[in-house]
Amino acid sequence: MQAAGKMTEALETLERARGHLYSFHQLIGETDLALDDVIEKLREVGEEPVAKRLEEELVGRNVIDGRWTFQIVEDFDENYWTLFREHEAAVRDATTEGRRHVFEAEMKERRRTQGLDGHEARPD
Repeated sequence: MQAAGKMTEALETLERARGHLYSFHQLIGETDLALDDVIEKLREVGEEPVAKRLEEELVGRNVIDGRWTFQIVEDFDENYWTLFREHEAAVRDATTEGRRHVFEAEMKERRRTQGLDGHEARPD
């Protein structure tokens, strides 16, 4: 059961990392779109050469070799996250009959006040 708990804990950490990866993806997208405003403002003040250089060199640029952030996210999901989740489920199946959060469920049972509103074992 300890192996399942540690594996689930690792998956939860991975899920947090995945969230940061999606944040990175969205922030880079917002950054790229913000350049449109910068370019427009530069053109309004007659700075066409600077605007053109930004437009050509930064707008739509790959963030790593050959890839936009959506491609990084897709590759991560397909080649690591999905496999990790499959292995986490296999560890749970082998050690806890597939049950999730066994440690937390046991803790909840120990810590709750039976019969008190808001301390129910499960939702109705």
